[in-house]
Amino acid sequence: MDVLRIHAGEDLSPLAVGRPAGALVVLANFDPAVMLDAIREMHPGLPVAFYRENGPASEAVRLLRLGANEYFDALADAEAWFPAAAPPPAPAEPWRQFLIGESPAMQPVIDTIRLLGPRRSTVLIQGETGTGKEMVARALHAASPRASAPMVSVNCTALPDSLLEAELFGHTRGAFTGAMQGRVGRFEQAQRGSIFLDEIGDMPFDVQAKLLRVLQEKELQKLGSSETVKLDVRVIAATNAALERKIETGEFREDLYYRLNVVPLFLPPLRDRWQDIPLLVNHFIEKICRAENLPGKVVFAETMERLQRFTWPGNVRQLENTVERAIIMSGSRTVLYPQDFALPRTDQARKLIESTPPAIAVPENGMDLQLTVQKLERTLIEQALRRTGGNKSQAADILGMKRTTLTARLKALEAAV
Repeated sequence: MDVLRIHAGEDLSPLAVGRPAGALVVLANFDPAVMLDAIREMHPGLPVAFYRENGPASEAVRLLRLGANEYFDALADAEAWFPAAAPPPAPAEPWRQFLIGESPAMQPVIDTIRLLGPRRSTVLIQGETGTGKEMVARALHAASPRASAPMVSVNCTALPDSLLEAELFGHTRGAFTGAMQGRVGRFEQAQRGSIFLDEIGDMPFDVQAKLLRVLQEKELQKLGSSETVKLDVRVIAATNAALERKIETGEFREDLYYRLNVVPLFLPPLRDRWQDIPLLVNHFIEKICRAENLPGKVVFAETMERLQRFTWPGNVRQLENTVERAIIMSGSRTVLYPQDFALPRTDQARKLIESTPPAIAVPENGMDLQLTVQKLERTLIEQALRRTGGNKSQAADILGMKRTTLTARLKALEAAV
């Protein structure tokens, strides 16, 4: 069982990403009632225990009355309140390591890979830039009987048109100017394995014709050679382009499209699988911290909500780069906040700002500034809460403040009435 602890001197909130099975809160310089209220709102039904060595009895009584499950003055007793953590089960499908996500939008992808993995069918993966098409290709390869053989990746836009054919199919010595020695092409390197052709929509038209022959005949001829090489290679192609449109404009061969599109696989953009963002963020944090030899970090819950509401035009690739930046900017802190990610305000926040009435003019007979500011503040907070259905975290994001600040302001306004 996962246990989330808040230690004195740290700014680590139980609202961190994910839902822990239990929360052991070691009291520091904060109001425990406010902390308990925050936990209850973000994680309804979550068992919460507070701990402070030699804490006053009055504090224990107060917290238990407010809804805390337990209060301990001995750390050993507190930790014994949680069952021992069980080791995570080994994945039943090793290829799942390449796919981070369980959202409804990802389920068709997962189900398709499960069906396609054991087959040799050609697959065309389609999706926006940065959605993780190569990771899906790796999952397909790992789910196949070819998993022990190599998977060779080729980016069709990374090489000049004049070299792509030789790179794919190989060449003999002297086949063209500068060919000082022969070369085994990428298809041969992938024998009994898989080849991943990324950005297939940008492949030169003349190379498309030769690729079509390789797919049809399952053999190739190196440049400068009359001998044929038999192939046993599974082809996985990917594109972010609308190939049907390229066919209409004469940029892509229709016959090649049908040869590649035996089984289409559509990868959803990150904005359609926002439920997977916490899993992806945690995965990237672990990966980056391990590579940089840094201690682990967590994401403040309000920050995670903002990450989930952002549209991510660059998809998973943009998210990974943003997480790396946040880790760098957070320095030695163990908690990542919105300012570490430098996220722009949401569309919802911009609309609220644009719809806010202009500044109030001072009347001729004067005004009570403090009372006017309080009324305006209450109006804006109530408007934000209505627009978010009463969700304090989202309302705080709209107003550009932390949720705890919003809660404190509400209490102050109620006290001023």
